Amino acid sequence: MGNEVKTKVLVVGSGPGGYVAAIRAGQLGLDTTIVESERLGGTCLIRGCIPSKALIHVAGKFEGMRHAAEADDPLGIRLSEPPTLDLSKTIAWKETVVDKLNGGVGMLLKRAKVKVVPGWATFSDAKTCTVTGSGEPVTITAEHVILANGSIPVELPNLPFGNDILSSTEALSLSELPERLAVVGGGYIGLELGIALRKMGADVTVVEALDRILPVYDDQLTAPIRQWLDAAGITVHLGTKAMSFTEGENGKRLVVEKDGEQLEIPADKVLVTVGRRPNTKGWGLETMAVDMNGPFVKVDDQCKTSVKNVWAIGDLVGEPMLAHKASAQAEMVAEIIAGRQRHFRPAAIPAVCFTEPEIVSVGLSPDEAKAAGIDAITGVFPFSANGRALSMEGAANGGFVRVVARGDNHRVIGVQATGAHVSEMSGEFVHAIEMGAVLEDIAGTVHVHPTLTEGFHESALKALGHAIHI
Repeated sequence: MGNEVKTKVLVVGSGPGGYVAAIRAGQLGLDTTIVESERLGGTCLIRGCIPSKALIHVAGKFEGMRHAAEADDPLGIRLSEPPTLDLSKTIAWKETVVDKLNGGVGMLLKRAKVKVVPGWATFSDAKTCTVTGSGEPVTITAEHVILANGSIPVELPNLPFGNDILSSTEALSLSELPERLAVVGGGYIGLELGIALRKMGADVTVVEALDRILPVYDDQLTAPIRQWLDAAGITVHLGTKAMSFTEGENGKRLVVEKDGEQLEIPADKVLVTVGRRPNTKGWGLETMAVDMNGPFVKVDDQCKTSVKNVWAIGDLVGEPMLAHKASAQAEMVAEIIAGRQRHFRPAAIPAVCFTEPEIVSVGLSPDEAKAAGIDAITGVFPFSANGRALSMEGAANGGFVRVVARGDNHRVIGVQATGAHVSEMSGEFVHAIEMGAVLEDIAGTVHVHPTLTEGFHESALKALGHAIHI
């Protein structure tokens, strides 16, 4: 390759934004180079979305087996003794999933004729960087630069990462299950991992500074999760601030402040999940002279920065910090560079929380519609009246599908759901909004029986005033 590379397109970061941008650019015949300091796949694939879902899957299986050993299972399943969990083997299996996807990204980049340069890219100006950390330094000069540097966990000054203070990255690589785990942060990352580790047998306590868990979702959506947390014995401290972590004669403790008083929570490990911030430090962003929007890189609806032919995508450019948003922006940018006319103007970006039960939210909630001055109508259908949910024990957790539509023309502007496996319904929800569906479109579409998607059909019927099964 040599120590100097000139390329049409340089992509920095190989997460779901970066590798998609590079692959699409390569498919379009653009000379493309991608730089990655760690493994191909980025946070989502290597130490985020994929490994966490693998652990959540194992936790669910283990919980079911524990229940069969400890109680009179109504399904007739009975284990003569409780199951055991070898977390080190679980982690090893999780890594096989990660390895397969990591290898797949590599093959796709190779097929698209993308040059992969391993190492850390540091920019000296907007179009030039030096890559170090893997052999001789390589200087890369590009016509177009796509910044896909992603985000990193937010660290609390009084609870710095290291040893017993974990970020989500370390929590996904534990070799042993902590007997007692304190989770600082009641958002989706903390609750997803906290619930999974509770299912595996850890004693879990959640500490949240706000007065509610999952603050981006409304109370109706989070009620089933709160119900599960209570039933599972997870203690939740709301309006509580984590102060410090100590170790003394009485063992390890997380010190918190609640209502002006200090409490000590026994904890062998503390998982800090108070958010993520854009990865803007340590690679020369300041030399590129791009405009900023607070902590994020400022872009327009084509992901152009203030510097010509410098683009930014994904977590680097703001909320929502979601992998699928990054991938959509990535594909668009590659096509614009190749000469196509594109804009990033999605009608809605879906969000999924893989808690127990799961949550899906697309578009506006009833409260958000009201705040926007929209006269909206709402239809809610409970999974307790859905045959598929009942047949797979998914009806007793308070789950439902909720559709929100404009009152004047019945245009669907929001869909939310909570329940078992509702993440798999997110595509239908966002598709309906993106295509401009009205309630009559959903009501007039034949949905397969028995499936959970019938709940979407019934919610539209409910909003129209003639639900069949409730």
